[in-house]
Amino acid sequence: MRRKPVLAAVLAALSVTTSTALAVLTTPPAQASVTAATIPLTITNNSGRGDKVYIYNLGTLLATGQQGWADAGGTFHAWPPGGNPPSPAPDASIAGPANGQSITIRMPKFSGRVYFSYGQKLVFKVTTGGLVQPAVQNPTDPNANILFNWSEYTLNNDGLWINSTQVDMFSAPYAVGVKQPNGTTRSTGHLKPGGYNGFFNALRGQPGGWANLIQTRSDGTVLRALAPGHGIEAGRLPAGVMNDYVNRVWARYSTSTLTVTPFADQPNTKYYGRVSGNVMTFTNGSGQVVTSFQKPDSDSIFGCYKLLDAPNDLVRGPISRTLCAGFNRSTLLTSANQPYNVPSAFYQDVVTNHYARKIHAQMADGKAYAFAFDDVGANESLVHDGSPQAAYITLDPFN
Repeated sequence: MRRKPVLAAVLAALSVTTSTALAVLTTPPAQASVTAATIPLTITNNSGRGDKVYIYNLGTLLATGQQGWADAGGTFHAWPPGGNPPSPAPDASIAGPANGQSITIRMPKFSGRVYFSYGQKLVFKVTTGGLVQPAVQNPTDPNANILFNWSEYTLNNDGLWINSTQVDMFSAPYAVGVKQPNGTTRSTGHLKPGGYNGFFNALRGQPGGWANLIQTRSDGTVLRALAPGHGIEAGRLPAGVMNDYVNRVWARYSTSTLTVTPFADQPNTKYYGRVSGNVMTFTNGSGQVVTSFQKPDSDSIFGCYKLLDAPNDLVRGPISRTLCAGFNRSTLLTSANQPYNVPSAFYQDVVTNHYARKIHAQMADGKAYAFAFDDVGANESLVHDGSPQAAYITLDPFN
């Protein structure tokens, strides 16, 4: 999948602390159209919880590149200059709907996030580099004991892209949707009945330290499961959890060739990978070396960064995206032709991204953003329309 220019940096300027593994929305532009300056976003609370809900619409104003927030009417407010150490950000919260109710706010042309929290307002600060996002893998983060989640979106003249995401954590359940010009609504992100508890129960039963990804508040409230890269960072998951699979991949492609066809619409664009020592080198059809990768560690795989960095180019980035998906889904030994987009074959090795496996297993439509490049093969939980009439976020039940 190629990283498309309209969204190549949708989140690059959003945060100075958030993981580089953030899901990047890469759906191509739709037909030429001009989206309204703002569109309605209806947030419905079907959570079954009695807590107060707080909504935040934070991001980058596409017209100017400024970071800030939008109020309920869709008016943009720039963040004030930050300090070092970080200084408190203005209160950007919007009172959310009570259980069983809905509110409608306006979305401006942003690349950003809609946060929602239960029971407490989130703590945001600004520093000299911009907004400091929650980083709950750090136990001292002021938001570590707050139940919250977020959706990512981009709204521009080519339309709306909005997704549910589990790239950083699996937490409060929700779904997203977009109303199309014909009046129909497309949605994604809903769990199966019982899927919320099903995920946590499955993770608790997974040997090898995966249960340690779950964070629970002192009152017994399950807050979230950290994504495995954050789990490694926090010392909750062994740093070498993927090493056995990586070693087997490296052994196989030291005596055979891995063929990567990164663009579905360009079947003749192929790259060929072979391993020598700790390096996998890729050549093009003419035999010219185009890029190479050091043997990745588990964190590089889960984060799709560091040794699997994916620049916004037409060669290394697309190859890296494909490798990242193949490692997380454990398909690189299933087929020597990648991407291998057969969902029933994903996560079948005993060494795999069990966090992603268990999330996808609980999604009503099978779609999720369980790692940064889960959009390889269009397996991500994203909806798009070139002429969006409205957007939706539904806070789902915790069952």
